[in-house]
Amino acid sequence: MIAHFLKLEWKQYFRSSYWQKSIFLNILLGFFALYFMASFLIIGIGGYYILKDQFPEQDPLVLVNGFLMYVIVGDLIFRYIMQKLPVMNIKPLLILPVNKKKIVHFILTKSSLSIFNLFGLFFYIPFAVVLIVNGYDTAGALAWLFSMILVIQSANFFNFLVNKNNKVFAGLLAILIIGYSIEKFEVFNLAGFIGEGFDAVYANPIYALLFLVLLIVLYNFNYKQLRNEVYLDALISQEVKEAKSFDLAFTDRFGDIAPFIKNDLRLIVRNKRTKSSLWMLLMGLLYGLIFYTQPIYADKEWVFVLVGIFSTGVFLMNFGQFIPAWDSSYYKMLMSQNIKYERYLKSKFMIMTISVVLLFLLGIPYVYFGWKVLAVHFAAMIYNIGVNTHVIMFGGSFNRKKINLDEKAAFNYQGTGAVQWLIGIPLMLFPMALFGLISWLVNFETAVITLLVLGFAGIAFHKNLMKFITHKYQESKYKMIHAFNQEN
Repeated sequence: MIAHFLKLEWKQYFRSSYWQKSIFLNILLGFFALYFMASFLIIGIGGYYILKDQFPEQDPLVLVNGFLMYVIVGDLIFRYIMQKLPVMNIKPLLILPVNKKKIVHFILTKSSLSIFNLFGLFFYIPFAVVLIVNGYDTAGALAWLFSMILVIQSANFFNFLVNKNNKVFAGLLAILIIGYSIEKFEVFNLAGFIGEGFDAVYANPIYALLFLVLLIVLYNFNYKQLRNEVYLDALISQEVKEAKSFDLAFTDRFGDIAPFIKNDLRLIVRNKRTKSSLWMLLMGLLYGLIFYTQPIYADKEWVFVLVGIFSTGVFLMNFGQFIPAWDSSYYKMLMSQNIKYERYLKSKFMIMTISVVLLFLLGIPYVYFGWKVLAVHFAAMIYNIGVNTHVIMFGGSFNRKKINLDEKAAFNYQGTGAVQWLIGIPLMLFPMALFGLISWLVNFETAVITLLVLGFAGIAFHKNLMKFITHKYQESKYKMIHAFNQEN
């Protein structure tokens, strides 16, 4: 029966319209997967020797164990955002004499073979082999490796349980931030304490069975939850949702574009696809910590532009690149109303502009890393408002792909076309290259002023640019209506 399920999954995948329409995207994702696998493999083989060279007086295994808390929690966060849980079209099977227990076991087994579970193995297996080669106890190293495999699988099934719970996701972020903070200020070394647990596994291999018990418990929880939902009545019943009401009276100050702004704000907070994208705001705000805390980037001023453009424009990019596809499900109705297209587009511009300003204000604490960082962030904010908002709205006039707002954003390429891939060149690469070139040829201050001049020029010519962009949308209106009526 399992072999038959696998055959059905194989046919479903390669016969789907998604595969046939997105061959290039699948090939690109395949290259990315190979790149990460190769990277983890290289780190797994050379990690022991690098740590031994950098910290000759410390045990490389103890060092690795000391960071496992961050690795495990980071893996859970990454899975929550990116991993799509495996599903199969089980409705036709429920009217056939197919054992429901086998269906549930197949779904769970399939999830354990996720690509996310394979990435870590390309580090842990080579690292364990290197440990054994360098004289570590074989039983202890294998028990440590076995524990890590069980931890990966436990993370997979834990994600299965909490995939739709935003509170758990917030809790994981809190653990990561609090753990790092209390260690940074030498209150308590939580990561080191957890690392000692993995040290104990190496010293006493029998402790690895505790992770096996954890995996069995999580698997059984998942099995019971799914087994209770594998009924035809549950699958075909319509879920009744109660719309949440929000006081959006503050938007009335924006005049005739206020109804459109209210519509977009409701769309963002009520739909799964847009709500998932909101987490990108937090990632954008914290993005600078990846670079600014590393001494190697202290004198690389072009990195300031990368962080500034992304951290102040993360909402602009995530929301703007799918204009007007966010409204694709009712775009025909919207275009049949007696409204000015310019007002519709102006509301989008206003939302993106406000988001850029707010993200800059929230990112002001980055001045801790130097006045140059704050100066570049301010220039990036002006550049985003004056240039990138217009660029991304112009790119939206070429959007022809419908978006289903009920699906999560992670690993969801519905609505993504060539425009979304190409738009990154003027949004990110051009300001970085321009800033780096001018800073190298002249100086840092001139590079900052250049970004400011371009941004203020875009703001000054905003009305002319919007007229041009509006004309492009009006030319494409009927093509968009036809495209959004098609099923993906």
